[in-house]
Amino acid sequence: MPTDDDLRTLADDLGIRLRAGHHMLVTAESCTGGWIAKVVTDIAGSSEWFDCGMAVYSYEAKQAMLGVRPQTLEEHGAVSRETAIEMVSGALVHSGASIAVAVTGIAGPGGGAPDKPVGTVWIAWKRRGGYASADVFHFEGDREAVRRQTVARALRGLAEAAG
Repeated sequence: MPTDDDLRTLADDLGIRLRAGHHMLVTAESCTGGWIAKVVTDIAGSSEWFDCGMAVYSYEAKQAMLGVRPQTLEEHGAVSRETAIEMVSGALVHSGASIAVAVTGIAGPGGGAPDKPVGTVWIAWKRRGGYASADVFHFEGDREAVRRQTVARALRGLAEAAG
């Protein structure tokens, strides 16, 4: 389980990479509620590489703030590859950032279903001008554990995307 120190180390490494690549970051977070943005802004000087973060839980917020299509939410649900990709793309469109991450999932304890059990999380990453990538994860543990693992994996993926 990633500790607070682990998350701080990942965020610090990410900041170094983003600064070196002259990138600005935007986050679009559903199941983590802004935790990724919190971790990166705990790093002194993060204003050099962090543009903004959006915590979007409702369908309406995903549509209004990120441009997620109603049809996507109706056909695939909020916790889906399609929604994660539209979220990460919309985050770039609605910000001045050059790199983005989006997370959407079921942190629990309720809300799971046989095809999408608690711990199911989609994470998408995208650089401006590039193609989005998205992966599904099945994290174990309680709500805190699912969210903590999501933040860590999102940060690792951003570091990879930043180069």
